[in-house]
Amino acid sequence: MNAALIHLPTLFLTCILMATSGALVAGSARPANPPPPDSPHLSPADDYTFDDTPRQTATDLPDWFKQSFLDLREDLKEAVKAGKQGIMVYFGQEHCAYCHRLLQVNFGLEDIASYTRQNFEVIALDTRGPREVQLLDGSRMTEQEFALAMETNFTPSIIFYDRLGQEALRLRGYYPPYQFRAALEYVADGHYDEESFRDFLARGDNRRVFDAEDLNEEDFFIAPPYNLDRSRRPGERPLVVFFEQGDCHACDVLHGQLLQAPSIRTLVQELDAVQLDLQSEVPVVTPNGRRMRARDWAAELGLFHVPTLIFFDEQGREVLRLDSLVRFYRLDQVLRYVSSRAYRDLSYPRWRVTQSD
Repeated sequence: MNAALIHLPTLFLTCILMATSGALVAGSARPANPPPPDSPHLSPADDYTFDDTPRQTATDLPDWFKQSFLDLREDLKEAVKAGKQGIMVYFGQEHCAYCHRLLQVNFGLEDIASYTRQNFEVIALDTRGPREVQLLDGSRMTEQEFALAMETNFTPSIIFYDRLGQEALRLRGYYPPYQFRAALEYVADGHYDEESFRDFLARGDNRRVFDAEDLNEEDFFIAPPYNLDRSRRPGERPLVVFFEQGDCHACDVLHGQLLQAPSIRTLVQELDAVQLDLQSEVPVVTPNGRRMRARDWAAELGLFHVPTLIFFDEQGREVLRLDSLVRFYRLDQVLRYVSSRAYRDLSYPRWRVTQSD
């Protein structure tokens, strides 16, 4: 066994094993009779096949979520007094399919629910809600204003605050149980004081061999050399950079399912698209004109999830990134937002409010 793994705590070792077995299960064919989108009988094995269109019915929050008066300072004091490691602020929406999966699948697993309850108080906010929240610095905002200020572009988003009220980790979007377990432990055990979440996950991933030749090819990807510089001369179209790696089940699903949908493929082809291996030594000129290796750029960007899609405007400014699990509906919405250049006038959450589901 790899020496780095011997010293990893039990929970993360468990999530590593589940990551491996889960990928094998998720890679199997879709069941003949999959549960309907609103079914409570959801399984982690469906993470890469579930329907992510907005739900018709709202799901209930776990009864162990804190009944908060939305004063985060008081919530944190009570959490510390109770011996917890901090608070977890959950930003969600009633009809969000990814929120349903987090609440029903992740928190439906006893080990995740128990570990979360042991270490955190969970405060639930509605990203479009009107209620007033008193923040840790004493300022006040509505739920919606707070969500926008924290750039929670995708729901569910979670911000972990430690016992001192410092942000320890931010997650935007849905992560399968094995990755979510790792995030819980990363904060609860104080790893954020010593290393990035990317490096923490890498200590578990270094048992695997990633082969750049295993990357999925697409005819719309721009061939090297990768000169993405837009600082001197603006691009004619928005740019999307696909950060991937070999031996990546989620990457295979992206190419084998999502990018095969005609509507999604058409939208991607309206952008300049580049694919980079997250671990590659290949040289890249970044959108802001700097020369570096792909792996160094990925590290600087803090990427820890594959695939990650980062979108840049014509001047090379980052517009949005998809760095969590994504299915057809969300990817379609993001591509429409970027290809229409709506980012020139509206943030993605504000643009989503203007769209009818």
